[in-house]
Amino acid sequence: MADMQSILERARFKGATDVHIAAGSPVMLRIEGDLVPITKELLSARRAKELSYALLSGEQIAEFEESLDLDFMASDENHRRYRVNVSYGDGDVGASIRLLAGEPVPLEKLRLPEIVGKLTRARKGLILITGSTTQGKTTTMNGMIDTINRYYRRHIITIEDPIEYVHANKNSIVRQREVGKDTRSFHSGLRAALRQNPDVIAIGEMRDYDTIKIALTAAETGVLVLSTLHIISIDKIIGRLLAYAPDNSDGHMRALLAEGLLAVVHQELLPTIDGGNRVACETLVATDAVRNVIRKRGTFHLRNLIATGQRYGMQTMKTSLDQVLAEGVIAESVHEAVMENY
Repeated sequence: MADMQSILERARFKGATDVHIAAGSPVMLRIEGDLVPITKELLSARRAKELSYALLSGEQIAEFEESLDLDFMASDENHRRYRVNVSYGDGDVGASIRLLAGEPVPLEKLRLPEIVGKLTRARKGLILITGSTTQGKTTTMNGMIDTINRYYRRHIITIEDPIEYVHANKNSIVRQREVGKDTRSFHSGLRAALRQNPDVIAIGEMRDYDTIKIALTAAETGVLVLSTLHIISIDKIIGRLLAYAPDNSDGHMRALLAEGLLAVVHQELLPTIDGGNRVACETLVATDAVRNVIRKRGTFHLRNLIATGQRYGMQTMKTSLDQVLAEGVIAESVHEAVMENY
């Protein structure tokens, strides 16, 4: 049976996003959203543990056996990076490994709407990249950071858990901070970043009320803030953010969002006919009409504003999907499956 290094090599060769190691199962790769076995035999509990532990140092093994869960970043001999979770399941050790690109993907290669590139010129405001899990949100955010880094002279601070893409300083200075290693939490890292004269702050994910509140305040007062948020559609954004707010503070949250929001880029990662991936996306730009809707609780009107806001750079998901379908990139069944949520 293959060792972990050869499994990872094979995963990259096949274009997998993840590797799953579990007792009683073959080694599985996630390819185009589906789990695909790459070994005929099932892993014994002993072999699953050996493969999982091959990624850990002695100190990490001791930490894992005490805490029963461990998240960390790893790199191989070719300096390619992996996000790893090792855990117990019914008494057996297993691992889930996300394959990371290492260097950011340029925005031009992502083929996103023109407005996404234009947003990188902004000097303040909150840009949210949204979608469900594994829809390429982090890739898009880092593509935007890369564009700013290449073309503008900015001080960029990222707060991530973990750091997935490594940015070399180009025209900008990029300081990447990892939660648990360089700062205790997103909240504490964000508070510290505001004292470091930033032009751009990138937050890996909006996870709690304090982080959201500080991010919105920073966006309103002169910093460009980029972050990701897990939602299934743009019209759910207000409810998602308000879910983090303490009781009776939703009015304050709405006011902050109305003033600080610059744009939302909502993504769906589509499997293409040739076996690759392509992003389709819906874009919302914070016009006066959008800000008014956010303040007044009528979020069901956001979709109408997107549909009529083309001159501001807005685009519906249907428009994006129709374009990709017309190019012959995706199957009609993919188009229909995504449109069920819109």
